[in-house]
Amino acid sequence: MKCIINRRAQFSASHRYWLPELSEAENQAEFGLCAQPYGHGHNYVLYISLYGDIDEYGMVLNLSDVKHVIKKEVTAPLDYSFLNDVWPEFQATLPTTENIARVIWHKLAPHFPLVRIQLYEHPELYAEYTGKDMEASLTIGTHFSAAHRLALDSLTLEQNSEIYGKCARVNGHGHNYHLEVTVTGQIDERTGMIVDLVKLHELVDKHAVEPLDHTFLNKDIPHFAKVVPTAENIAVYIGYQIEQPIQALGAQLHKVKLIESPNNSCELLWSQDFSNLAARQLAAVALAGV
Repeated sequence: MKCIINRRAQFSASHRYWLPELSEAENQAEFGLCAQPYGHGHNYVLYISLYGDIDEYGMVLNLSDVKHVIKKEVTAPLDYSFLNDVWPEFQATLPTTENIARVIWHKLAPHFPLVRIQLYEHPELYAEYTGKDMEASLTIGTHFSAAHRLALDSLTLEQNSEIYGKCARVNGHGHNYHLEVTVTGQIDERTGMIVDLVKLHELVDKHAVEPLDHTFLNKDIPHFAKVVPTAENIAVYIGYQIEQPIQALGAQLHKVKLIESPNNSCELLWSQDFSNLAARQLAAVALAGV
């Protein structure tokens, strides 16, 4: 029987975004505070996913052996280091989160049947690499607060209460939503970036967070006058709002995850087929006169 196992590791390191072929002004314009002369640091958290058959001892791999290889090949050389100077790969391509994940994959690939490398720079920024040349994904996290009521206008209060429970109460209720947006793209061979991270944050704020933050969704957002603002429908709405701006940055929207509460969340894998479906749904709502 096949199984995926996961091993967690961590290291602390600093890095600097700086290209010698650019002037100081050009580096500052390209990388902002990340171009500061002495760099900056992070407590990185690393997840290595491995795939294989469960053996007669009930294991895919001996985790003790896995731990020692990860330490030798990755965490020992990287921990308390200045990443730009550790490996030649980081001199060719800057040690961004997504490029560090890619290089770690190639360090471990001779030893393990890898499935995925996830590297967290901090809890609201992580990269994922799955061995596809220079392709990787980058996830950012943010939040907004909003109120909503779950009810269909065509149903009575009693009928809505049967479907939505307390969420159908006439005066609504609120949540502190946590939003994660994942984009995919090609790692630039020099900058190490899939996308300009500052611009990605700005567009998610502009097109998703600011319009929804501190609103009563059913009343303040025209779309939700006719569409029930469940977490699923809010995620669809957000995906449709940010898909084109992300493409304009040179990346592709891959996933929208909306956490409504510690107990409830939803995830949408934003394939081309799904985005077309969302477009058709939103067009139908617009034609209905919302």
